[in-house]
Amino acid sequence: MKREIIIRQEEPADIPAVYAMNSEAFGQDKEAKLVDALRKNDAVFVPGLSLVATADGAIVGHILFTKIKIVDQGGHEFESLALAPMAVSKAFQKHGIGRQLIGQGLIVAKELGFTSVIVLGHEYYYPRFGFLPSSKWHIYPPFQVPANVYMAIELVEGGLQHVTGTVQYPAEFAEV
Repeated sequence: MKREIIIRQEEPADIPAVYAMNSEAFGQDKEAKLVDALRKNDAVFVPGLSLVATADGAIVGHILFTKIKIVDQGGHEFESLALAPMAVSKAFQKHGIGRQLIGQGLIVAKELGFTSVIVLGHEYYYPRFGFLPSSKWHIYPPFQVPANVYMAIELVEGGLQHVTGTVQYPAEFAEV
């Protein structure tokens, strides 16, 4: 029998389970520590964009979107979101939970007024949600990665119009 998966906003009581699930899914605790650190940064953390997937009340997935800046050559800053990290418990992978987390996260981000999202991720997975190489908009990572794994999506038509530059991540990302 297929279990019902519920996607909802993370609650304070979920924090230990989210930490444990991220550690298990990644096989280390760097991403779990990143989530904890970003949660403490009021300048970038958006509570409505920390989502969990539950099965029978247990946390089996988590996704986090945090505020980032895209800075052009003139020093102008544009707000966007980073999708990172996303994790699904190993026992629940390959069942569409990641797809549900991303889909719901993009809907909530748009409802909250955000216009774009940036992701460093698998070149064949994220395009199914509409992500395209960020270089299309002349938006680049602050580090060297292949162009096809650094992607962006407009949540609203023209959400990246007139936005160019280099992404600036919150300092917490330097720990990963």
